[in-house]
Amino acid sequence: MPITRPCFLVVDREFPGSISTRKLVIETAKFNVITAYSGQEALEVMRRFPAIDGVVMDGELDDIPAEYLTQELKKLEPKLPVVVICAPGYSDCPSADVQLESFQPQKLLEALRKLKPREADEIEKHDEDISTERPN
Repeated sequence: MPITRPCFLVVDREFPGSISTRKLVIETAKFNVITAYSGQEALEVMRRFPAIDGVVMDGELDDIPAEYLTQELKKLEPKLPVVVICAPGYSDCPSADVQLESFQPQKLLEALRKLKPREADEIEKHDEDISTERPN
């Protein structure tokens, strides 16, 4: 039986020559990731791929305030969970479902697993099953 892997949209500021650390952390958990490098691009991606399971975004995007982007994303998909990663003390995104202060990979993964517990459990079980398989 195939595993359903959640797909998260990661919205991160673009830095020359860098790959989003958030993207790498999420992919390490074997979730799928689509990346947008601005708030505007995130909205375009959501219109093209409306089946996204959640959004993880930088709270300090350059082009669109996090609260506005969260509201616009939820207009497109009202039940879409949004995780905002922000600096300590930041509280400018009340529409977010989860706000994480600073980027701690373990806290991000815990938040995503809580958003998609069944799928996270399936992936974990699948990983356990393949690690105990004997080669032919």
